[in-house]
Amino acid sequence: MDRLKGKSALITGGSSGIGLETARQFLAEGARVAITGKNPETLATALDALGGEALVFESDAADVAAQKRLAEQIGEAFGTLDILVPNAGIVEMRPIGQWDEAAFDRSMGINFKGPFFLIQELLPYFANPASIVLMASVNAHIGMPNTSIYGASKAALASLARTLSAELVSHGIRVNTISPGPIRTPLYGKLGLPEAEQKNVAEAIESQVPVKRFGEAIEVAKAAVFLASDEASFTVGGELLMDGGLSL
Repeated sequence: MDRLKGKSALITGGSSGIGLETARQFLAEGARVAITGKNPETLATALDALGGEALVFESDAADVAAQKRLAEQIGEAFGTLDILVPNAGIVEMRPIGQWDEAAFDRSMGINFKGPFFLIQELLPYFANPASIVLMASVNAHIGMPNTSIYGASKAALASLARTLSAELVSHGIRVNTISPGPIRTPLYGKLGLPEAEQKNVAEAIESQVPVKRFGEAIEVAKAAVFLASDEASFTVGGELLMDGGLSL
């Protein structure tokens, strides 16, 4: 259990769901871990769940200026950074006619702009070698109604992984992507739907997945461990679809 021994890792959106489980698995593999979130109470709960072993930073994933501050905090805490998982994300589902500029900017800001500028600000701090694991989505590959902006933001991340792979590999930085399908996390509870409707939506999604179940956060976290580890040193610009066959 020491695949990440001696490595330092930053996971944004690490206070719940995939981010929290990834932090738990990284710690179990010997990494020093920092997580971010916007809600101090949720961050405190996450820290308790991690046995108090992680560093926590309150940070807005969509705020460009906040990315600079976060990079400086990571530099002070770790000196150099071996692993970055920009996991913070938002799912907002609307028919195309119901999108406005504010909602568009909110989704693109959290899902794409924030990760982009965080990577930029962390460039002076990345170790050589280092690994970036981007969290995209199966929605970058399928045409699911009401996910136009969400799908576009995640497709932008997947494209960024390929571009940055070519640009940063000479600096020893590998960039890869995990694109999960429906994963059992608190994210679906944040859609603003009544509980009964949430259940109906979940059942409808589950029925479309060939393996007939939601994925679990630990399955994605284990994949992130692999991509972050030296075992994946020859994996550059790759994308791992973890969708139960949804995109077939």
